[in-house]
Amino acid sequence: MRGSEKRIAVLDALREHERGAQEAWVLDDAVPVSLQRSAEAAVREGLVELAGRGIRAELSVLTSRPVRWAARLTPHGRDALAYAHACPLEVSDGPQPGPGERLVELRPAQMRAVRVFVGLARALATAPADGLVERVHAASFSRADNRWRLCLNDRQIASVAYGLYLHRLSGSEAEANRFARDYGVAYRPSPDGGTPVLVVLGQLASRSAGA
Repeated sequence: MRGSEKRIAVLDALREHERGAQEAWVLDDAVPVSLQRSAEAAVREGLVELAGRGIRAELSVLTSRPVRWAARLTPHGRDALAYAHACPLEVSDGPQPGPGERLVELRPAQMRAVRVFVGLARALATAPADGLVERVHAASFSRADNRWRLCLNDRQIASVAYGLYLHRLSGSEAEANRFARDYGVAYRPSPDGGTPVLVVLGQLASRSAGA
């Protein structure tokens, strides 16, 4: 289990026990020692709060027994759990490319940049390729690979490269460079300093941004 999955599993377990707990504190007799130990990392991240001596004394009085450990989610922990459950679910059967399409897998940072690009469709001189907006909205997410998956034709792939080129000019270069390595296309300044061109890496062919 990855670290992020383990973190959410711990928060899930604590929340389930919180629902029936006194004063919303999960007590030591309600959860195994292994979960108590796993919660320590979440405590360091500010997602879980451990009861101090005074609160444990109050809980001991309420339960008529010594309470040596008690925990509950912090507001940040509840937010993290809500966000995790709002994320797209793993798709076992990913999208299948149709005729003239390729399966494109984007890292989360790349997908964020592409979403900004398609969101600006009406404001850009070079708009996203036909159908790209719909493909981005319909993309599926693979948690196992940490990739967004979508099937695109050549014009849509070139359009993604243009969106990442814009991202490169205003932010990080990593997303465009990685896409160029993975899919062999990138927008680069033309040698004469004019319109940016789409370069098919390893080939001499290129076309203007408006092509």
